[in-house]
Amino acid sequence: MLGTIVNTSAVIVGSLAGLLLRKGIPKKISDTVMKALALCVIYIGIDGALSGEKTLVAILSMVIGTVIGQILSLEERLERLGELIEQKFKDKNGNSSISQGFITATLLFCVGSMAINGSFQSGFNGNHELLYIKSLLDGISSVVFASTLGIGVMLSAPVVFAYQGTLTMLAALAGPFLSAGTIAEMTCVGSILIIALGLNMLGITKLKVMNMIPAIFVPLILCLFM
Repeated sequence: MLGTIVNTSAVIVGSLAGLLLRKGIPKKISDTVMKALALCVIYIGIDGALSGEKTLVAILSMVIGTVIGQILSLEERLERLGELIEQKFKDKNGNSSISQGFITATLLFCVGSMAINGSFQSGFNGNHELLYIKSLLDGISSVVFASTLGIGVMLSAPVVFAYQGTLTMLAALAGPFLSAGTIAEMTCVGSILIIALGLNMLGITKLKVMNMIPAIFVPLILCLFM
């Protein structure tokens, strides 16, 4: 769990720094940095997506997982949760970006190859290196996001802890039963989703990435038969 604790702490510290700098970062700079980070997110997604070896598994996982997520309305549920949090933090003028910050940060920090692979490595053999790298990236992202989107970014920290902590514990329990191929396919699908998130961050698309989240776990079943 050490890697997850470090990652969660990085999000909190980065968010606090971003809130302190909120009025000191010109909008032009923050917007440009946000776009640069979006490109980096897409790069990380492409790099992770190449780890997959079974294209059919990735395609079926995306289709099946997205159908499940759409039926469960995961994106809408997360938005409602963000709106409930937002109501508690509105200023006297009724302005707030809590929901946007919470959703954006939660998706960015929890979806993708680093969150899954790092948590699995941490659970399998106690190797936290990948989560340490992710902590650095998340910390920098938190500074920028919090400076533009507000405290909602910091509120994603408990979700990061719960999500990665759960994956780490599951990996410790299920490690002997998961093959390297299955982990590679899960990493591939998660990385495809992080590419989608990067495109959303650039304003190119408005994909409901949260509804696609179940796709990450579909390879656990498909790899048993393919």
